[in-house]
Amino acid sequence: MADATASFKDVPELFEVELGEALTARTESLATFRELGPPDLCHIVKSTGRTGQRDIGSYHFVSWTSLAAYINSLTYSIEDNSAWFSKSTAWKVKSGCYCCFNAFSRVDIRVDVKIPGGVNAYVVDLRGERTYLSALLRAILYSDDPTYWLEAYRKLDPITAIEGELRFLQAAEALFMKGWQVGSDPEIQVATVVSNHLTAGIMKYFGDSGRCQPAANLFEKLSAREPEIASLLARSYLGMNEEVKAVQIMSAAMKHTPHSYTLLHVQSDFLRSKGRSDWALKLAREAVNCAPSEFVTWEKLTELYMDTKDYESALLTLNSCPMFTFNGRDAHRALAPAKVHLPFKRQIGDILPEKTKSEDDVADPALIRLPAPGLRGTWARAYSLLTRLVSDIGWDELLKTRSAVFVMEEEYRMQKAHADIQKVVTNNGARDVNGSVTVVHEDGSEGSAMLADDDASTRGVSSPLSESESKPELENGLSVSAIPIIRVSSEYDTEREIAESTRNGIAEQDEAKESADLQSPTLEKPMQAAAGEEPEPSQPPSSNQEAFSFTNKRLCERWLDNLFMVLYEDLRVWTIFRAEVAHFKTQHVAYRKTGFEWEILGDLGMRLHHKEEAKEAYQRCLDTSRYSQKPWAKLLEMYAEEGDITRTIQAAIRVAAYQYADYTEMTYPTLIARCFFKLGQIHGHAKISFTLLSMGLPDPILKIMDSYLQYGKTFKVEGYDF
Repeated sequence: MADATASFKDVPELFEVELGEALTARTESLATFRELGPPDLCHIVKSTGRTGQRDIGSYHFVSWTSLAAYINSLTYSIEDNSAWFSKSTAWKVKSGCYCCFNAFSRVDIRVDVKIPGGVNAYVVDLRGERTYLSALLRAILYSDDPTYWLEAYRKLDPITAIEGELRFLQAAEALFMKGWQVGSDPEIQVATVVSNHLTAGIMKYFGDSGRCQPAANLFEKLSAREPEIASLLARSYLGMNEEVKAVQIMSAAMKHTPHSYTLLHVQSDFLRSKGRSDWALKLAREAVNCAPSEFVTWEKLTELYMDTKDYESALLTLNSCPMFTFNGRDAHRALAPAKVHLPFKRQIGDILPEKTKSEDDVADPALIRLPAPGLRGTWARAYSLLTRLVSDIGWDELLKTRSAVFVMEEEYRMQKAHADIQKVVTNNGARDVNGSVTVVHEDGSEGSAMLADDDASTRGVSSPLSESESKPELENGLSVSAIPIIRVSSEYDTEREIAESTRNGIAEQDEAKESADLQSPTLEKPMQAAAGEEPEPSQPPSSNQEAFSFTNKRLCERWLDNLFMVLYEDLRVWTIFRAEVAHFKTQHVAYRKTGFEWEILGDLGMRLHHKEEAKEAYQRCLDTSRYSQKPWAKLLEMYAEEGDITRTIQAAIRVAAYQYADYTEMTYPTLIARCFFKLGQIHGHAKISFTLLSMGLPDPILKIMDSYLQYGKTFKVEGYDF
């Protein structure tokens, strides 16, 4: 076990069980890195210099820094708790190794530093430029990704001065044509010169601050070599509100690359912003023809069908989306550390709740088991389209639309049974309508004999059901007096468990209110769509069989059928929640949930496009003692969208405190910077600065908040001068 004096004062560390195991694990994982690679690894060896005392190793992760200089700076961060009367041994940094993955060459660049001594190995050729750009892209794209989390992960500013930005642009220009080598977002199947992590990093860095001019200058030079880059150039000019210039670029580019789906999408987005969704729809159709294997083209077409209120076509288009296996970001293989050292910055963390597990970190199993939060990549994007569809037309109308365009399982069974009957009748042409067959007797005379009707049970399937028989029965999955509970039909054990847990939770919460008798709202469970086999062509209907045809229907993809069930679960829980809230309000009784439950309900409201109810849930979460950044971050985005300066700053202060507590010492690109710059375009940075001063914040917190405005001043973000 490492001595307490072997730790750094303000740097997180994971101490190794065996010296050098972190470097070994990284070496073994190199073959698994597919795209940008993991964050940089900083491995430190500490020693007391005394014979017989074993060296210890520790490591942490870094988003971006200056290699050897960073390790040298750590020598001044080691704890110094020794005194003249103390018997403890002073630890010192003996050596260090900084590992940085080169996403272009697929190699790991490592810099070994000996103290005292010097740098043993350093890369100074073209590969060094590639490594620099790889590290910078990781710092930009991983900066505010809530799904990518590592313990002991320091996020530092990737670019702090104009000179650094110029170097970034120079490296991007030199390696732009090789950008496809670093991969692309999971929604892109094939990385191209305009759809990859390099272009995504450039657009994110300059787009989040509204400074598209440097990006436009870069793309202007590159478009002369590659005409397809005109789509990025046009998007940059639109970000600068230079619409005339952007239209001219798009018009000229269409003559050279008429089959570029990215260029068609830029034009489609521009027409959509001008309210001409009908024109944009034609371009989106053409984009699908140009790139039918890409998810984003079908996604765009689905959105435009919804804009034009053609919901049947939207559902059919969504069903046609190609889905890709989700591959998450590259990460290190987790090791079990001997000791974890996570120093807490008290001057910032005083405004945060205690980071201890409490009853507010517990939630109802029915909420925890919701499957939608686990969706990733194309599955999450497709589910977002489905939730927008149900938000536009409602659940009942969505089920009607689904039944109108897809073959339902019951319809498929009935049609297949009817086809089998027709086949049997055709094969047994000797049978007459009375069920008799011609027989030749021994004396040569002919007669008829009755046969048993072997197909009677099968033929019964083809007869139309009565109205009472065709309606599915609903079983009382949830029934608690005084609380409006949704009745759902349940076929799975998990649903019965959810119903039981919900019943128990409500009964404990409302023991004294069993006298009220409210009618329970109902939510229709979706029938299963047919899948697997192609439906056979419909046969001519018999006299007692209603005419039916599959000519205008398609089979629903199994993944979309599963998403309907995911949506049903979300809507079921949300309807129960809103019914409970309404009931407690009428009874003038406080409605209580744990902090974790309010957070889950807020996420659920955002998924289902109930923004105001989601905001209320997040605000209720803040009244609890739960240690969580998410509700503050969500409210920060909402307040910034509404233009509320005071509330935006109040939420930003808490988000900044949470980020610094998790060693995110980054100013830009971050969520706070993006929200501040959005407000700055309207109100100016001076008003934000005066509002900060009027709050009387402690100096450490005021310094952090002011750093976002200082970045805007350094890089001349819109609004910095008023």
